[in-house]
Amino acid sequence: MCDDSKTYNGFMMSGFIRKILMLTALVCFFVFTAVSQVCAGNITNMRIGQQVGSVRIVFEADKAFDYKAFLLNDPKRLVVDIFNMDIKKTLQSDDNNLIANTRVGKLDGNNKRVVFDLKKPAIIKKAFMLKPQSNMKWRFVVDVMLCSERDYKAKVGAKHALSSNSDNETKIASTSSDWFFDTKSDIKSKPRKKIIVLDPGHGGKDPGAIGAYGKTYEKNITLAMGKELKAMLEKKGYTVYLTRSTDVFIPLRQRVKIAQKYKADLFMSIHADSALNRNAKGLSVYTLSEKASDKEAAALAERENKVDIIGGVDFSENSKEINDILISLSQTDSRNKSSKFATYIVNEMKKSVKLLNDTHRFAGFAVLKAPDIPSALLEMGYLSNKSEESLLKQSSYRKKLATSVTQAIDKYFNDPEIAALY
Repeated sequence: MCDDSKTYNGFMMSGFIRKILMLTALVCFFVFTAVSQVCAGNITNMRIGQQVGSVRIVFEADKAFDYKAFLLNDPKRLVVDIFNMDIKKTLQSDDNNLIANTRVGKLDGNNKRVVFDLKKPAIIKKAFMLKPQSNMKWRFVVDVMLCSERDYKAKVGAKHALSSNSDNETKIASTSSDWFFDTKSDIKSKPRKKIIVLDPGHGGKDPGAIGAYGKTYEKNITLAMGKELKAMLEKKGYTVYLTRSTDVFIPLRQRVKIAQKYKADLFMSIHADSALNRNAKGLSVYTLSEKASDKEAAALAERENKVDIIGGVDFSENSKEINDILISLSQTDSRNKSSKFATYIVNEMKKSVKLLNDTHRFAGFAVLKAPDIPSALLEMGYLSNKSEESLLKQSSYRKKLATSVTQAIDKYFNDPEIAALY
């Protein structure tokens, strides 16, 4: 009887312990799951910035995360696996020349797969994570560059992946002049000042338009404006160069070469208009017309010396097909950015000065033909109009114009599509 009682009590005790253990396991499972969910971060946005023959994909996130980026074929795809992150909304591909569509799929757990359909063969140039700075969140960046079919096929497959858990990221990204690594292979930002080249029109033997009333020379007004705008932009942290800082004559094509020499992020030529109609007045902005752009691209593609077409890139080793594509992409990219910049100028100027109807205009000006630099030409007003000639001679009025241009430049570089490039 006593032995049976002990056996029964032991059985009941072991059953109770089993229940406790099972309950503990369940609690641990739910706690682990909850913690796992809490620890998962969020991808809050994605944007794509067009560059010359390449695109930069930027994911914004509330925390750092592990990733794996690689290429697949048939059809051509860029695949980015993102680990322990949620994507709160559908990611859309911005208009660009390399990526057609974007899809998001779920892997196991909180892991996601983002697939980019490629329009043309491309390789992954680099992939890296950026720490938060100023008003920016964590950013994961993937640069994808146009390439030949042969180079593309050589990089297809997971074995060529760039990953947060491999040395590929450090080896590739460390070649960029925009970023450096500490001893722990952490990427730190090394901000580069945006470079702006201002081009005061005319000069020397070329006076430009001459005021109908005060005999004001355009070349003097544009130089004064260039210097005033340069000082204002430098106070905002930009690096600014003038194509001329004295009363000298510079050929039009040479002005473009100066902008390329300084590796300008933006080029603006400064002018004042003139017309037979003395009542004509108002400010206008010009960018390169599509027809002129296409003609220029064709001329560039025929040049024997391809070294200095786009930012000193040597095209001589590429096939004609690749060169034609690169030049066309560059021209289209620069023209689109130029139009974006012109839109910001118009929006800022209309707040304070008189504008011409159809303020943003298109023409084939030689100074706008840099294939690799967003460029605009500002006509500040009419020297043939008495009131505008008088205004343009006043430093206070030119500073008002310079303030609007500076605000437009700030907004241009803060535009998400443009900001993604830096």
